[in-house]
Amino acid sequence: MTIEELLEKPYWIIDILPKQVPKDSPGQYFAIEDFFLKEQLTEIKKKHIGVILKLNCYVDISIDGEKNPAPERIRDIMMERYVYIMLGDSMILSEPDDTHMTLFNPDKELMDLIREISSSEGLFVWEG
Repeated sequence: MTIEELLEKPYWIIDILPKQVPKDSPGQYFAIEDFFLKEQLTEIKKKHIGVILKLNCYVDISIDGEKNPAPERIRDIMMERYVYIMLGDSMILSEPDDTHMTLFNPDKELMDLIREISSSEGLFVWEG
């Protein structure tokens, strides 16, 4: 499946929040998001990297056509740039300056595994 086809598939969010914040929320979402982006982004990205590395213990991943890159390479790529992480017929989109990752087209087994791994990193998975 191509990246373009996967982008059209159902997706889930791997996030620091347990669910999407409603547009009419009385809280201060944008101020909090801005704080996390300025003050906590490195720690959040480490959690994202942890999810991908732990996931790679169970399934093959491919980045830029390279199958199962070295852990340090995965870390460096995820910290530096926008990356599509291919997992068979599924994909995770990671951006270096965002507090979430997007998971496209997971099957039930992959979804269950990602939920467990994300939870171990203090992250949540919810449908987009």
